[in-house]
Amino acid sequence: MSEQAQTLTEVPAEPEPEPTSVDAAAESPVPAPAPRRPRKPRRVLWGIVRWTAALLVCGGAGAGAALGITAMERTEVPGLATESDGRWEYPELSLPALPAGAPRPFTDGNDGEVHHADLRKLLLPAPAGATADPKLDGGWVGVDSHLAMLAEKDRREVKEYLADSALRHVAARGWTTPDGTTTRIHLLRFSSVAFSEAYRDEVTGGLFRGERLPAGVESAVLDQSTEDIDVPNVAPYAYQEEEPYGPEQTRWSFVQAGDTLAVITLSRKDGVPTVPFQQTVALQAQLLG
Repeated sequence: MSEQAQTLTEVPAEPEPEPTSVDAAAESPVPAPAPRRPRKPRRVLWGIVRWTAALLVCGGAGAGAALGITAMERTEVPGLATESDGRWEYPELSLPALPAGAPRPFTDGNDGEVHHADLRKLLLPAPAGATADPKLDGGWVGVDSHLAMLAEKDRREVKEYLADSALRHVAARGWTTPDGTTTRIHLLRFSSVAFSEAYRDEVTGGLFRGERLPAGVESAVLDQSTEDIDVPNVAPYAYQEEEPYGPEQTRWSFVQAGDTLAVITLSRKDGVPTVPFQQTVALQAQLLG
């Protein structure tokens, strides 16, 4: 907002009357002129000027203070500082470049809803302060890396299913934040949206039968914390380990976006915090949308 300059216009004094000789007035037969309207004393005018100037200065100072507070961050204003809500500090995100002539996954002419961008560049980066998992460094991984996140009793059957499902690539990244939360993200790209949706239905359909659960999880309930995530064409499904859980709790989400399915798994001793779980799911969904 641009500042508007305030100018103070000086009030001109009225001209002094011409001096009149008493003797001349007495000798002149011409009647005396009508009396003039009495003028305000000069000191009253100067008082008005001073008060006007004072009001303008105070008004300008008040407006400047208001603008200054508006421009400041909330935490910089005394008395208005707020504590962190627990969210992680992620780097600024941007969509990767596409090969020449390749469309985005949800545009006209891309019936298979294919992600033509490098799958590895669609992985959410680790937040500030996190320790990267050297085995899940954002590169390509084998299908066994994804299967290792499942209960051992389900791995063989799921592996056979994936072998018949036109799975093309798997990319993964993992990290651990200072609060002890471990995060693992696997992106599975299939040859079309139909295969991606079929695998999503396969893994989610068995959850409440005690199948297709993450390693160490005995039973699951729906996690409603991600219901407000609204990314066009992207559908997140979230679950959490049912209490009572063991030494740590697991919360996970399947984010289905066209030909790609993201499997996001967070675990932490004494429970996974809700805010970073929501944040991580939402940001990964945006990268795939």
